[in-house]
Amino acid sequence: MPMDETDARGVVEMAARNSYGRLVAFLAARSRDVAGAEDALADAFASALETWPYSGVPSKPEAWLLTVARNRMTDARRRARVRAEAIPALLAVAEEAHALADTANPFPDERLKLLFICAHPAIEVTARTPLMLQTLLGLDAARIASAFLVQPAAMGQRLARAKRKIRDAGIAFEVPMRNDLPARLGSVLEAVYAAYGSGWDDMSGADPRSNGLAWEAIDICRLLMRLIPEQAEVQGLLALMLYCESRRNARRNDAGDYVPLVEQNTALWSRPMINEAEALMRTAARLGPIGRFQLEAAIQSVHTQRVVTGRTDWEEIALLYEGLVVHAPTIGAMVGRAAAVAEARGAPAGWALLADIPGETLKNYQPYWALAAHLLTSLERMGEARIAYDRAIALSADPATRAFLTGRLEALPK
Repeated sequence: MPMDETDARGVVEMAARNSYGRLVAFLAARSRDVAGAEDALADAFASALETWPYSGVPSKPEAWLLTVARNRMTDARRRARVRAEAIPALLAVAEEAHALADTANPFPDERLKLLFICAHPAIEVTARTPLMLQTLLGLDAARIASAFLVQPAAMGQRLARAKRKIRDAGIAFEVPMRNDLPARLGSVLEAVYAAYGSGWDDMSGADPRSNGLAWEAIDICRLLMRLIPEQAEVQGLLALMLYCESRRNARRNDAGDYVPLVEQNTALWSRPMINEAEALMRTAARLGPIGRFQLEAAIQSVHTQRVVTGRTDWEEIALLYEGLVVHAPTIGAMVGRAAAVAEARGAPAGWALLADIPGETLKNYQPYWALAAHLLTSLERMGEARIAYDRAIALSADPATRAFLTGRLEALPK
């Protein structure tokens, strides 16, 4: 049945949120051309926007999109006079697409395969996680560049090189042997966590691709846990995301305003998610050794104890951050340590740590400026605090966060 353009766009966006990664993975795994799979799928979504308002939504949207994308890839290969050896792969995609359109078989999930392909040793280390975010989750180069604190043009070039490497080197599209998994796992976990963070940050829903992205990351981590249940860091990452997700309903008040963690109503936190996370942490502790994601999850576990005790043990959190900085000396970990130390030992101690963080990239790292503004206010350095608030507000993509920081800035003594 025909529908209006707005309704059709909503259905297409829903298909993109639910199926993008699986469709790209399916197409790329069979054609061995990641960039071609992305381009073809983009054309298929565009075609759906043009067609579905008039013809109605097909009974199997995924199969429809897959068939159109496969046809686009076939046409593109034909125009480019592809080598004869690529034809069998294209025919295989065509056969499976038609089979999916004609049967009720569930759509095959190739996401883990594509994740481990993108983590292949032949791909440069700095491109692996961004490549996963773009190919599997549909994030654009500009957004990925922002997450990794680099220029969009540089990130675009990095991603293009990685895709050419996969195509030209003939990298096998298969999950590696079990003894090769640990070497690639770190990059895969980084991508899953970055995907979760992207969905977590976009609470306003301004980006349609972010809707459901946090849950997609959790779903992929569950798949990873079934694939390699003996890896403690997989358990740790899943626990970390569940701890964070348990607080989702408390992050905004009824008016939609941002609520800082320390002010959240713990009655709104999800106890089932917290309990599952705690069980995962116990399993991870038995498996060992401890790693970054287990430490980050342990920090969140301490926060959840406020449900029972009514207080936050900032000294314990500060100590856990010390361990985290040793394992993973990222900007985020160092800023988090400074915040925890400030709460546990006072603003001067926290500011000393924050001021010592090196790196030109700090100028575009919003959490640094938000914390700097808070600590400078506590130190009664109001002129510097105003500058820091201005910078933090400018770097905030979420309207509610901007409004919260603007309120703090306006409340500063004149």
